[in-house]
Parts: sequence; structure tokens; C-alpha cells
Amino acid sequence: MRKRNESVTVEHERAAAPAPLDKGCSLRHSLRLPSASADTGMKRPLGRRHGLWFRLRKLILWLLGLYIAIPFLVKLCPAIQAKLVFLNFVRVPYFIDLKRPQDQGLNHTCNYYLQPEEDVTIGVWHTVPSAIWKNAQGKDQVWFEDALGSSHPVVLYLHGNAGTRGGDHRVELYKVLSSLGYHVVTFDYRGWGDSLGSPSETGMTYDALHVFDWIKARSGDNPVYIWGHSLGTGVATNLVRRLCERETPPDALILESPFTNIREEARSHPFSVATFSSQIYRYFPGFDWFFLDPITSSGIRFANDENVKYISCSLLILHAEDDPVVPFHLGKKLYNIAASSRSFQDYKVQFVPFHTELGYKHKYIYRSPELPRILREFLGKAEHEHHH
Repeated sequence: MRKRNESVTVEHERAAAPAPLDKGCSLRHSLRLPSASADTGMKRPLGRRHGLWFRLRKLILWLLGLYIAIPFLVKLCPAIQAKLVFLNFVRVPYFIDLKRPQDQGLNHTCNYYLQPEEDVTIGVWHTVPSAIWKNAQGKDQVWFEDALGSSHPVVLYLHGNAGTRGGDHRVELYKVLSSLGYHVVTFDYRGWGDSLGSPSETGMTYDALHVFDWIKARSGDNPVYIWGHSLGTGVATNLVRRLCERETPPDALILESPFTNIREEARSHPFSVATFSSQIYRYFPGFDWFFLDPITSSGIRFANDENVKYISCSLLILHAEDDPVVPFHLGKKLYNIAASSRSFQDYKVQFVPFHTELGYKHKYIYRSPELPRILREFLGKAEHEHHH
């Protein structure tokens, strides 16, 4: 009995003995300690939260630095504002061949290239009235130039910023005007589309003057109307003011979605730094000095409100109430300035609003079924019929 008890005791002691150590004085079997496991579990979420907060704080500091840096960057580099006013580097629609207007459904259109100055070449489209569509098929540039002398009025169209003369809404307007019996001549300013040269307000105005004179040299006594859209209204009033000063005014001026001047427009245009800044820098000290003065210092004014005081020809303003790019109130303000100007006292000045529910926004007024009537009444129904 005693031996048995001793064996039981020995076996019990063996069972209770600690696990042997290896040569490195470490336990051969890993021991799982509950307290150590609990600490690790607590440290992981804490570490994650700490890492997340560190990254968030880094992002906030980076955004704050950017917020402060942008005004100084714009002030030191006025060319940034100029590029964002012109947006000539945005060529939409992409992948179209401007030498082939027929690809855009304009199979009664000819592509030209004119040279206003040395080292400046501008691409021009000339769409003839749809009434002579068949005669235009297969004809060359000489035929199209001669056609300007036919008994049809001519519209010189000056497009806005971004894109090219092949922009979708622009092409649709050419079609509407062609169907109404007008020649439509349009072009890309220097630096736009396939036109060569560097963009500037002075250069754009000179390009327009060159094309106008080119038209007048070929159109005889046919009426020539100037149509400007958006930024093109600034080019249009610059041009017409100059024409009036040299006593060769156009027969009428049409402004679609116009603004008063570029400083007021820059506060609301969705593609300019000034617009971006007007939302998040509204109360930034020296807002005008940082964001608007660089535009002026770049030689960009497009002062429609000043130009209309020196224009002496009929003026039609078209503007949609839901225009998100050029606010409706700017077009209305420009009309009020023109209507009260002495230069227009012998000429017709008309403002045509398009209600919000029509959804014409900034560039779809061409869709209005009322547009043909508006143009005929404004430009003179008798004159329109006489030339047809």
C-alpha cells in the first residue's frame, strides 16, 4: 500500500512540474497568458484610432496650406486666371476633324484658313443658307466666297470660351440660322481649336475685325449681323465699338447670354478660379486683390457695360433665366445700361428673356421655337423678305 501511494504521489508531482526549459532558457510550449492577450486586444484599436487621427490631421493641414497658397499663387501668376477665363485648352468635342465640317452634319459648309497677322492663322467655317444647299455640294472655297455676294444676309458668330467652332450647341445654331436664310461665318480665335497663336482679348478682337472686313469685302450691300455668345459677347462689343468709331457699324448686334464686364462675370463662372474662390474665399481678406485684379492685370476686361455706350446700331439681348454660367441679372443690367445710353437713342434695343421652365440654361436658346419669329421681327421682316 505504501509503495502504491508513493507512486501516485510521484506521478502527481510529475504532472504538476513545470514544462522543461530548452537550451535557450525558454519554454518549449508557448504559454497563453490571459492578461497579455487582453492588453494586445486593447492596444490594436487604440493604435488604429491614433493612426487614423494622424492621417486626418495631416490631411487638414495640407488642405489648409493649399487654401492659403492658392490666393498667392494666383496673384503671382496672373496667367492662371487668364487661362481659366479663356479655357482655350479645353477642346470639346474631342477627336473631330475641324477641316471636315460635314462630319458634324454641315454638308453645306466650307472650311477656310485666314491670316490676320504674321504667325497667326485662324480656322473659319462658312455655312451657306439652306436654300442654296444643293448648289453648294462639291464646290470649292472660291465658290463659297462668291456666294457671300448672293442676296442673303450674313451672321458673323463669335463663340464663347472653351471648345471650338465645332461645338455641338454652336453647330445646332448654325443650322437654325442657315434654315432661316442666313450665311453663317464663324471661326476659332487664335489659340482655340486648330487656330495658331496665343489668346488675348486684344488678339481675339483683332481676329474678329479681320473676319468682318473679309466678309464685307465679299458680301456687297447684304446686311451683316454680329452674334456673340457668352465670352463672345465681350469680343462682339469690342468689335462693334471699334466699327462704330470708324463709322462702319454692322447692321445689328445680337448678344446671347451676355455679362456686364469680366470682373462681375468672374464671380459666378463655374470654370474660373474666381468662381471657385467666390464660394470658399468669399470672406478671404483682399478677395478682389488676390483673384480679380490678376484678370485685369492680364489685360482682360471685356467691358460690355462700357462698350455699349459707344455703339450705334440695333441691339438684341437674349438671356435664359436659368442660366447657371452667366447670371440672368447681368444680362438685364447690361440691357438697362444700353437702353439708357444716348448712343442707342435712334436704334432699337430689345431684351428677350426665356423663362426657367423652358430649360434653355446657358447654351440652348437655339432650341426655342420662338427664335425665328424673334429674329425676323427684330432684324426687320420687310428687309428679310426683300433679300429673299
